[in-house]
Amino acid sequence: MSILQWAARLPATVRWILVALVLMTAAALVIVNRPLLGPKPTAHQIREQLLTELRPVVLSNCTLRRFGSANDGGYLMCENLLGNVKSAYSYGIGPGDAWGCDVSQRYGLTVHQYDCFSPPFIPCPQGRAVFHDECIGPRRETIDAHPFDTLANQLSKNGDAGKALVVKIDVEGAEEASLMATPDRVLDQIDQLAMEIHGTDRRFLALVRRLKRTFYLVHLHYNNQACTILKSKPLPAWAYQVLFVNKRIGVLDPTKPTAALPSPLDAPDWSLGHDCQVPDPIETPDGTSR
Repeated sequence: MSILQWAARLPATVRWILVALVLMTAAALVIVNRPLLGPKPTAHQIREQLLTELRPVVLSNCTLRRFGSANDGGYLMCENLLGNVKSAYSYGIGPGDAWGCDVSQRYGLTVHQYDCFSPPFIPCPQGRAVFHDECIGPRRETIDAHPFDTLANQLSKNGDAGKALVVKIDVEGAEEASLMATPDRVLDQIDQLAMEIHGTDRRFLALVRRLKRTFYLVHLHYNNQACTILKSKPLPAWAYQVLFVNKRIGVLDPTKPTAALPSPLDAPDWSLGHDCQVPDPIETPDGTSR
């Protein structure tokens, strides 16, 4: 008699008790053997992984140029890869949107400026700027009288769904939840994404990894206003500007595996402050560094 035949002859109540015991035993085995799966990464180990992910590649068809201000508010982008862009989006404005004004003037684009906390006080007379008293977020909601909406909804409301875009984001940490909630089809509309990332924990590691599925990471610059050894090591700072270029338009240079940093076009965000662009080496288990 097989086990199944034997079990089938048991009363229903007994069969259910046996099933429950089997499930409880399986759960206990999972808990007991969980350490075999490896310990949970420490915060330092997550930052080491993030540092590895933040290695810019070199594109053979990218000519870098600085857009925006000479210091804080300036971003490097591939100026020769903006020809097909139909609209620009700038998130995080006050007190002025030097990046959006520069892009609008040079390429004749309408720049949609979003900030529900600080409107632009510095005008852009030679550009076409449309200010929206709204912030980007993972969902449509109002928090403390401040309206938020998703990137997808904002593009749709402006008639830009499906169009090629250039986007700048500097929203003090809200970039993580906002972009993680953005569908891949919307991310793929963005030809170039210039952004300041404000964090080094597992959420921001996941964000960088997710974006690298659609984009090449082409440039990295640490914000010297966020330089700190204790909080960010082995990263020089906990805030850093990145340039992502869509894989649809970027062409990898096979002769140059990684970009040289810092770029000659880089400048400290705080012009009078100590700069911190060179990361500490990562120590490997054998005691060497890389």
